[in-house]
Amino acid sequence: MSTVAPARPPRLSAVLREGERVYPLELFFDLVFVLAITQCTALMAGEPTWAGLGKGLLVLGLLWWAWTGYAWLTSVVDPEEGVVRLSMFGAMAGLLVVALCVPQAFGDRALLFAGAYTVVRAGHIVLFLLASRDDPTLRKSVVGLAGSTALGAALLVGGAIPGGAAQDALWSLALLLDMTGPYLFGAEGWKLVPGHFAERHGLIVLIALGESIVALGVGSRAAVNAGEVTAAVLGIVVAGALWWLYFDVVALVAARRLSNAQAGRERNEIARDSFSYLHFPMVAGIVLVALGMKKTLGGVDDALKLVPAVAMLGGTAVYLLAHVAFRWRNVHRFSYQRLLCAIVLVALLPAAVEIPALATLGILAAVLAALIAYEARRFAELRERLRHQLAPPPVPG
Repeated sequence: MSTVAPARPPRLSAVLREGERVYPLELFFDLVFVLAITQCTALMAGEPTWAGLGKGLLVLGLLWWAWTGYAWLTSVVDPEEGVVRLSMFGAMAGLLVVALCVPQAFGDRALLFAGAYTVVRAGHIVLFLLASRDDPTLRKSVVGLAGSTALGAALLVGGAIPGGAAQDALWSLALLLDMTGPYLFGAEGWKLVPGHFAERHGLIVLIALGESIVALGVGSRAAVNAGEVTAAVLGIVVAGALWWLYFDVVALVAARRLSNAQAGRERNEIARDSFSYLHFPMVAGIVLVALGMKKTLGGVDDALKLVPAVAMLGGTAVYLLAHVAFRWRNVHRFSYQRLLCAIVLVALLPAAVEIPALATLGILAAVLAALIAYEARRFAELRERLRHQLAPPPVPG
């Protein structure tokens, strides 16, 4: 009779993910990110200058890199099992504190922002270390990520103490080092579930679009007149167009490209470039459009000032240019019509600061509608095949 006791499973463990669906806890986690995005818009709206725009985008970049880290994590582990569930709630609490600090992130709450942000990122690293307990290759990648994360957190805390120009410089450096970190320790060791990873990023685009809807409500005044009603309708047209441009075909192609890529380095590099990197300018563009909408609802008959005009038209251009790069990275095809549309929107900036804001919003809606109509007609057959998974037509022999 054996006297050897059965091995006990580790008390602190992470269960590897099975299946591609996004779990409810992940959606719950993302709801906190909604507030964070809203706060970034509020930060820029409170200081509608080039400096304010830069601060808002810098904070958004930090928040984005924290979120995408958890997207990679939950594509490896089951977020609703083991210690991960409680840790996710802890990360949500930390992210909520970070979001609350955003409007004063370059003022009295800089240190609290940096401290709470460090806790959120540290929790992500700890969970990844647990998940990589029996995977030396993944553990090596996580250790490299831990190093760049620790350095970035130190720069955030170090910049928060003096404030001012030193804070701007150190926080910008922290974001730069953090985002370039994956190139330093390679992409071979990471793991992900392609369907889950693509869907998760699609959902965060939806969340950003939701912020543009929120901006319409926040920007409106107590008395709703015909001009504001028209602006609200046009705002929905713009938000709907941004949704269409991503979800109608682009998201489907990207998800299939990720799924069809060879597991390992090829798939991980596509995930890093197409989703972790190129989805950021998409989200940033939507946030900038939300800022422009908010200012438009605040005075539909007045011309937009330069910064809000750049936010609305330039933000849409950034969104479209990210799509151009996204398509090229995934299928090596160039979207000339989206590039041309982005150029047209930038060219409209001198007019946007002279005409009523409502007219600028109307022009933006018309340009996006024309782009969608052209693509729907020009690529009708391809779109039908992609959306309904039809086989390509036979080649005449």
